[in-house]
Amino acid sequence: MKAVTNGKFILPDEHGNFFIQTGATLTFGEKILELSAETDAEEILDAQGNFVAPGFINVHIHGCVGADVMDGTPAALEKICNFLPRTGVTGFLPTTMTMPLEEIHRALKNIRDAETSGAKILGAHLEGPFISAKYAGAQDKKNIRRADLSLFSEYLDVIKIITAAPEEFDMSFLDACRAENILVSVGHSASNYETALAAIERGASHVTHLFNAQSPLHHRRPGIVGAALDSHATVELITDNIHVHPAAQRIVWKVKPREEIVLITDSLRACGLGDCESEIGGQKVFVRNGVATLADGTIAASVAPMNAVVKNFHANTRANLAEVVELVTKNPARELGVYEKTGSLETGKAADFVIFDADFEIHHAAVDGEILF
Repeated sequence: MKAVTNGKFILPDEHGNFFIQTGATLTFGEKILELSAETDAEEILDAQGNFVAPGFINVHIHGCVGADVMDGTPAALEKICNFLPRTGVTGFLPTTMTMPLEEIHRALKNIRDAETSGAKILGAHLEGPFISAKYAGAQDKKNIRRADLSLFSEYLDVIKIITAAPEEFDMSFLDACRAENILVSVGHSASNYETALAAIERGASHVTHLFNAQSPLHHRRPGIVGAALDSHATVELITDNIHVHPAAQRIVWKVKPREEIVLITDSLRACGLGDCESEIGGQKVFVRNGVATLADGTIAASVAPMNAVVKNFHANTRANLAEVVELVTKNPARELGVYEKTGSLETGKAADFVIFDADFEIHHAAVDGEILF
C-alpha cells in the first residue's frame, strides 16, 4: 500500500466539480483506496506542495519522440506509451491518418493487440478517410473515401471516435456508429452550418480540432465553427497557441460550458524532438521554432506535449486551474464511457494520477498505482 501526501489535490466535490484541497492523503494500490487526513502506508510519496491531479487523457494524438501510430508496430506504440506519462498523459487514443486501407487496418490491429507499459491505450481515434478534400489539411487527399463503416467492420471493438465530414456520409452512417458505441466527430469538412448542425443533432456529438480544417465562422455563413458553438457538441482544442489564437481560446471558454471542451495535442512523431524534418501520413513535415508545416507551408499537426497545452489554456483564459484540469480528465473520460474507472481521484477508481508544479512541469505520473518516474 502506497500514499501521496503534502499535495494540492484536485478532487471532485459532491456535485462532481473539481476543486483544490490541501491537507489530504491519497492511499492507493492499483486502485485508489481512500482519501483521508493520515495513512499507515508503507511507501510515502511526498508531493512537496505540488498539484496532484487525475492522469490526463488525450483523445487525439498521432505520435511523439520519433514514433507514429501509422507505423503499425508494437515498438512504435511502446515508445509512445512510455513517453506520454512525462507529459502528464496516463490514457490516450492512438489516432490514425487518411492512408491506404491496408495501412489503417494494420494500425488498428496493432492497437488492439498492444501489450504496452506506460500510458494506457483506451481505444483508437479514426481520423479519416471519410473527410473532405477541400479541408484535408495534412491528410493525403488521394486516400479519401465516402463514409462506409463496413470498411472497418473487423475493428469496431477498438474504434472509439471517427472523424468524418458530414458531406461524406448520410444519416444511416451516424446510426450505424451509434449502434456500435462509436462517437462520430465532425471534422476536416467543408460542410455548411445547416448540414453540420443536422449531423450534430442526429448524433455527431464531437467536433475535431475546432477552427482547424473546417468551414469557419462568418456572420452570414456560420459554418462548422458556428454549429459547434451553437450546439451541445463537445469540441476539441489544440491549445499550442499556433493552431488556435489565445483570443479564440477565450471566446470558446466564454461560449461553451466547460463540460463541452476537451484539450488535445494532435501531436505528430516530431513531438519531443525539437526542430527537425519529420513525417506524417506519408508527407514530409518541417518543424521550425515549434511550428510543424508541410512543404507548401500548410500547418500540420502539433508538436506540443499535453502539459504545455493545459498550461497555455490556463494562462490564456485565466480560468480556475481545477476547472481546466477537467478538460483533460473528466470530460474525455465521460465521452469515452470510462469515467466510472478513471478520470478523477475517487475511491475505487484506477490509481492514474500526475503530480505537477505551478509551471506545469510533470514530477511524477502513476498508472494503475505504478509510479512510472
